[in-house]
Amino acid sequence: MAIQVGDRIPDVTLKTMKDGSIQDVKTAELFGGRKVVLFSVPGAFTPTCSAKHLPGFIEKADAIKAKGVDEIACVSVNDVFVMGAWADAQNAGDKVSLLADGNGEFARALGLDFDGSNFGMGTRSQRFAAVVEDGEVKLLNVEAPAKFEVSDADTILAAL
Repeated sequence: MAIQVGDRIPDVTLKTMKDGSIQDVKTAELFGGRKVVLFSVPGAFTPTCSAKHLPGFIEKADAIKAKGVDEIACVSVNDVFVMGAWADAQNAGDKVSLLADGNGEFARALGLDFDGSNFGMGTRSQRFAAVVEDGEVKLLNVEAPAKFEVSDADTILAAL
């Protein structure tokens, strides 16, 4: 069953690339006592993710953080090296943290995984955006398959 508004984010360890080294990111620490905008993409370097989803959050990061958001995080079922390269290629800097869910554990724990084998992608995360306060989901916008209508930066900014 998929996570819902009012549920707590599951405790999983993700990975990030920081100054050329791999670091663990425990979701309990990422979300604990903080307000975080989390969005997920099916894959780094994929067309919609690279042309619209991540760039929108980078562009709107200051406005989103001005609404009391401590961090904006993007997660994808990709390895940490791919996510690090994507962060560099998109000039994410300190505006958006890119997190690797390399084995899809977080996507599965959220109940928001899907089988992308028909596209040669294996298990992936559905496209979604959430506002999480102190580990509790306050807003969750999950996209319909192949859509990009409710998880974009403008929609989340308007909801804050």
